[in-house]
Amino acid sequence: MTKFLHRKGLPSYLFPSIVPYQRYVKFQENSRKNRRESMLFLEHSPCLTGGIGAKAENLLVSPDVLTSRGVELVTLQRGGDFTAHEPGQIVGYIHIDLKKRNLSLGDFLRALNQSLVVAIDKTWDLALEENPKAPGLYTTLEPKLKLVSEGIFAKSYFTSFGFALNAVNNLTTFSLINPCGAKSEDMTSLLRLGKDQDFPKKRREFVMSFANTFLDLLL
Repeated sequence: MTKFLHRKGLPSYLFPSIVPYQRYVKFQENSRKNRRESMLFLEHSPCLTGGIGAKAENLLVSPDVLTSRGVELVTLQRGGDFTAHEPGQIVGYIHIDLKKRNLSLGDFLRALNQSLVVAIDKTWDLALEENPKAPGLYTTLEPKLKLVSEGIFAKSYFTSFGFALNAVNNLTTFSLINPCGAKSEDMTSLLRLGKDQDFPKKRREFVMSFANTFLDLLL
């Protein structure tokens, strides 16, 4: 992993290789226990995760089918329904001590969404907006498709989990679920939007833009 930013006591890391999902789960549990802040940017091998509100009917295939396709199924203590991870996404995990920084969860979520909107527009010239009826960020032009999924867990005034931006992934894992209760056809990616050129460079530009904007908003 590459440590690329260290401001306001918040080290940030960009991982060059795929990180197993359970490895992250252990990391965030240890981070909360020690109240150690950080931001991680990475990608996972194919997996489905379900939050505390996940509905069984939104998982469209059996565990045997998931196993045959090499897709892991993980149940998590976070908000949200089922979502998918697969190589080619930009996954961002944010661990913030809300109590130490005198922030409310609402402050945190507003900073998160604003930083994503600013960084995606700056990096890919792509406007996104929130949907008041569903978490995540969506394209502003019709049909309004979901580009960024979000799921935050805040316990003991300490945040974990974060967002997944569909970048150059092919979205096949999403076809196994109703993502966040919606249809897989409602998802999109930078690849499908024709915004995948020079992705390794753009990935780093996005991460730097997001991190700097987010940290500025924490003041």
